[in-house]
Amino acid sequence: MSCATEDINRLLLCEECFTNIVWQVTEQAEFWQALSGLIETAAEEGKKILYMRFSERSELPEISDRVATVHIPLTHQFEAFTAAVYRTIRRQGENVLYILDPLSELQSVWNTDLMMKNFFCVISSAVRQKKGMAFYMLTRGRHSSRTVSEIRRMTDIMLDLYSDFRHLYLRPQKTGEYTSGTIFMPHIYDAEKRRFYPVRDGILASHFQRALNFGSGRGHTTDIDSWDRFFEDARRDFESGHEITEACSRMCSIMMSREPHMQKLVRENYEPEDYFFVSEHMIGTGLIGGKACGMLTARKLIENKRPDIYERLEPHDSFFIGADVFYSYIVENHLWELHMRQKDPEHYFELGEQLAGKLKHGSFSRGFEEEICRMLEYYGQSPVIVRSSSLLEDGFGNAFAGKYESVFCANAGSMEERLQEFENAVRVVYASTMSRSALDYRLRRGLDRKDEQMALLVQRVFGSHYGDYFMPCAAGVGYSYSAYRFLETLNPGAGMLRLVMGLGTSAVDRTEGSYPRLVSLDKPSALAYKDSSEHHSHSQRSVEVIDKSTKALERILQDQIEDVLPEYMKRILLEHDTDAERMMRERGINRNITFISCRGVVQNAGLMKDMKDLLEVLQQGYGQAVDIEFTVNLSEEGEYIINLLQCRPLQAFGDQGQAGAGRDFTEEEILLDCRHTSMGNSQQTAVDAIVYVDPVKYYRMPYYEKAKVARIIGSVNWHYRDSGKKLLLMVPGRIGTSSPELGVPTVFSDISGFCAIFELAESKAGYQPELSYGSHIFQDLVENEILYTAVFEDGRTAVFHPDRLVTMKNQIQKIVPDIGSYQDIVGLYLTGRSNCTLYHDMSCERTVLCMDPQKRISM
Repeated sequence: MSCATEDINRLLLCEECFTNIVWQVTEQAEFWQALSGLIETAAEEGKKILYMRFSERSELPEISDRVATVHIPLTHQFEAFTAAVYRTIRRQGENVLYILDPLSELQSVWNTDLMMKNFFCVISSAVRQKKGMAFYMLTRGRHSSRTVSEIRRMTDIMLDLYSDFRHLYLRPQKTGEYTSGTIFMPHIYDAEKRRFYPVRDGILASHFQRALNFGSGRGHTTDIDSWDRFFEDARRDFESGHEITEACSRMCSIMMSREPHMQKLVRENYEPEDYFFVSEHMIGTGLIGGKACGMLTARKLIENKRPDIYERLEPHDSFFIGADVFYSYIVENHLWELHMRQKDPEHYFELGEQLAGKLKHGSFSRGFEEEICRMLEYYGQSPVIVRSSSLLEDGFGNAFAGKYESVFCANAGSMEERLQEFENAVRVVYASTMSRSALDYRLRRGLDRKDEQMALLVQRVFGSHYGDYFMPCAAGVGYSYSAYRFLETLNPGAGMLRLVMGLGTSAVDRTEGSYPRLVSLDKPSALAYKDSSEHHSHSQRSVEVIDKSTKALERILQDQIEDVLPEYMKRILLEHDTDAERMMRERGINRNITFISCRGVVQNAGLMKDMKDLLEVLQQGYGQAVDIEFTVNLSEEGEYIINLLQCRPLQAFGDQGQAGAGRDFTEEEILLDCRHTSMGNSQQTAVDAIVYVDPVKYYRMPYYEKAKVARIIGSVNWHYRDSGKKLLLMVPGRIGTSSPELGVPTVFSDISGFCAIFELAESKAGYQPELSYGSHIFQDLVENEILYTAVFEDGRTAVFHPDRLVTMKNQIQKIVPDIGSYQDIVGLYLTGRSNCTLYHDMSCERTVLCMDPQKRISM
């Protein structure tokens, strides 16, 4: 070090020696007394001194008028508060001396040492970058020895301040690289001169030792975090028969949810043992997130209201990785500054992509890995799934359906392999917070500045082993109310299921072969198909399983698993195509032709009644419609076990009004007229432009080029984003599919700005729309009030004249200059708001798109 003085008063103000100085104290008043002389010396040297006040509980000290004070309100939102302090420091010049309120006060709102440590890491780095100096106060005895050791490791110097009520004593505990002869000696404070002097006298040394013993007794450092200490105290009080209502309320606020409606549900339905169960299954600290809280609360509602159904639920043994771990991961991997810069609207998407890449390659602390290994040892080698459970996810008004990742882990092999697989899964989920779809969703819903921490829900995958494959019998999603009736005689209030064989991803994604079985719970066996052949053509083609040989989630064809299924499972899950078998017999060929239908599942009357009643209980408990995710396992004797994986408020279209689609239109003005194939609120919308993808030309494109069409649509979407223009999209087959042979493989951020989406059937190319109510893409349409219409080639489409559209001038090259030959496939037709109108009536289930024929010709 370049500073030659042994005077500790000078050393503590030397930026070349120390930047971040942590004082361990017993009383805050002693800290300010010790600082008084240092403050005067710093001011005389011309230093700017900034007191950063955030504690409302501590008394405002009497400080020199040479000290500027900035008040930053302390909130429960770690990111918002830390960002405010961070930005305050970044706005200052160099060589500023910062004095912060006690770090221990952060514990009062964050409830954990972990986040206090993260705060110190972020702020000490900012001070170092600005070549400043900061004094921090740590209250002795309020933190775990592990936390104190971590802060001691990160700071430049740590000082212990003691008092015997007559004198203040200072003992440096760590001094970094500075090793002056007197630096490690105890020092005594001269109140008159307001300076510290080394204790060289034996009598004073004896007084210091007495103060040291007395001070240590007043603040004993424990081996557990304040979070764990709180839960231990609450459990001890409960087991002693004491009233712990206040403690339960706090456990709800710090661990379960911040959302008032959900907090009310939790407090009304949970017992103290339920909170303790969650805390015992937590890794890290903080909230468990919306998905985890929704799942647990749904189970409690069923347990309290229908204990008979609860007996048939799979006993769950989930683990919860607290939201605080997400911020620790960011801080420990030195990504905080990038995380802050990404919030800037100018760099929102660009730096989001960069941050996502870095989140995929971070490392975890040794302590985290030890806890994960203990969890994996508990699960043995059962497969698990790591599911997103962010703070805003599955909330009232924000579903985040499909925005964040969930990752299956085979959990097989050595512990090192299992740990690596699990950590990679965590990285993938963390990185998904920065996906374009997630960022766009948060931005469009005004959540881009909200505190969105990612907690994780770890669940055992329940199922059975079939050869090399592992899967549940069936899985799916359920709705307590369904606005989609695939038969007019069905009752929307009875609820609906989307049911698939195997793991349930196909029930919510629009992938190749993903035709789930639609089940209306008032008539579970009802079908919309006229014969077995039609049912076969709209059946589930592939099954998602965990392949034990590849240790991965795989999508396999029916015939790959059929041979290893026991006969009773075939009877439950498969059905014969009797029409096809008859045709084969007529040719002299006896052959079994089966397809996946889950018929045995829906014919289990007890199971279907339980699902109907379960959804009704949850709807009553939530006070609105809900949707759930579940798996089902069935035995040969018909016994069944339901595993409730998720529950959230169901977002639904909200009116039954009229908008003029019932009136008469001239044949010349109608571009399209559909009945009973639309979902969305009634509306009369003046359309500014139509994007049309020619089905046949799209079909003829090389497979590997079809994704280019999705990017072109996305370019148009982002060009008109927030312009106030109303755009309508017409595409072949299914929008949002991951299989280009079924439609255009867009993600929701490619189509988020359109007011209506029309899916077009085209028999020449084999494209078929799917009214996939309940899929993730459909949930996005509902939340964003985007009208959906399926344009079939049957009586439901009275009129469709795409030829009238393509006679207009294609303007796509103005938006996508490098489109080249693709302009023959994708058209952008500017209709003019006064010329083109979209009508949709929910009351008569009619959708009409019309346009002035004279003005159309002139465009």
